[in-house]
Amino acid sequence: MLEVLVISISKPLLIGIYENKKLIQTYKNEGKTSDVLPQIFDEIIKNNALDKIYYVNTPGSYMAIKVAYVFLKTISITKNIELEACSGFYFNQNSPIKALGKKYFINELDENENIKVDFLDNNTKIHDFELPNVLENIDFSKETLPIYNLPAV
Repeated sequence: MLEVLVISISKPLLIGIYENKKLIQTYKNEGKTSDVLPQIFDEIIKNNALDKIYYVNTPGSYMAIKVAYVFLKTISITKNIELEACSGFYFNQNSPIKALGKKYFINELDENENIKVDFLDNNTKIHDFELPNVLENIDFSKETLPIYNLPAV
């Protein structure tokens, strides 16, 4: 079973190919999601028969999430490949994720049951995103629409 995981919510864009849940190939690119994702997927689809695609649909760069969703949903429909989504906190050791300005998404719920958005103190450690070596203990969902976490401005 071949699966792909896409982490597009920050730079670099990370894509991992998994065989039987184990990471076998990695793509890392600093370019814009809209430019890089189609190029990488062109290569992946030409060389592999994919069974499932996973992507991070929250929280992070709104534009990257939107672009990834539209692109991956289109691939999912046209190639009949299952698409699932999950939170980015699974891939950065649960550390804060850049939001707007100097604010960060923090994996805590506020009084309205939304992911908390706040400033960080100077002691907060920010971890880079990493592709897991094995796709285990990740709460993937069939609900794949982007979750933006911030109110409209």
